[in-house]
Amino acid sequence: MGLPMGKNLAQAGYEVLAWNRTPKEAEGLTQVGSPKEAAGTGLVITMLADDAATEAVLPEILEGLPPGGLHIAMSTLGVPYSRALWERHRQAGRRYLAAPVFGRPEAAARGELRIVVAGAPADVEEARPLLKALGVEVYEVGEAPHLAHAVKLGGNFLIASMLEALSEAYVLVEKNGVRREAFYEVVRGFFRSPVYEAYGRILLERRFSPPGFKLRLGLKDVRLIHQAADTTQTPLPLGHLLLDRFLEGVARGMGEEDWTAILKLVEAEGGLHG
Repeated sequence: MGLPMGKNLAQAGYEVLAWNRTPKEAEGLTQVGSPKEAAGTGLVITMLADDAATEAVLPEILEGLPPGGLHIAMSTLGVPYSRALWERHRQAGRRYLAAPVFGRPEAAARGELRIVVAGAPADVEEARPLLKALGVEVYEVGEAPHLAHAVKLGGNFLIASMLEALSEAYVLVEKNGVRREAFYEVVRGFFRSPVYEAYGRILLERRFSPPGFKLRLGLKDVRLIHQAADTTQTPLPLGHLLLDRFLEGVARGMGEEDWTAILKLVEAEGGLHG
């Protein structure tokens, strides 16, 4: 995700200094030798796999950012961790903005991400031109940064639930003699949702590799959803089903496939073999 986002920023006229622990993942951008060096510009964006990956580079980011510098976290992070990041940046005299994104790599390449942002109003306005270079819509959800990550997890909960429901529906209609393609056309027309349309097509065509979003990262997000539920005493019955589903997928060696590959698990339960 970070590479196409960086390229879009460069095309929009920004000077982009990129760091990735795997240099080939940043090919085409001006690369620097450390997160600290990248943060020295005064504005740094992180797009990393999880809380742990963010934590691994955070000390260098806080050291590299000049006083008053801005860190925009665009990864999907846990709500408690995002809240802690806000406090740690304040203690260090740095600014923190949360701006997680909805969209797969192809949407990132087209500059068509949907971005959820939360933070101090002045910081949001400073970041707005940059965010508009990355996405087609920007949603403001509050002044506490962790609110954006709560919204992101809520959205991912809906997407994961949809994947399970669509997979089960495909198996249901096929076992009752209906072609999946015909069912997909009904779903696409009735729901009128780009999310249903895109994921419905991926499931239909079984495009599990190369992954746009790995199943193991889907498991990470489902665990973060459970963390947010546990810390607020929020019952999440459907969430437990999703946790079992994604755990099973990883246990069966599917972690590096696209998270839509849960279809294969549903098919196996239904006695179908894709």
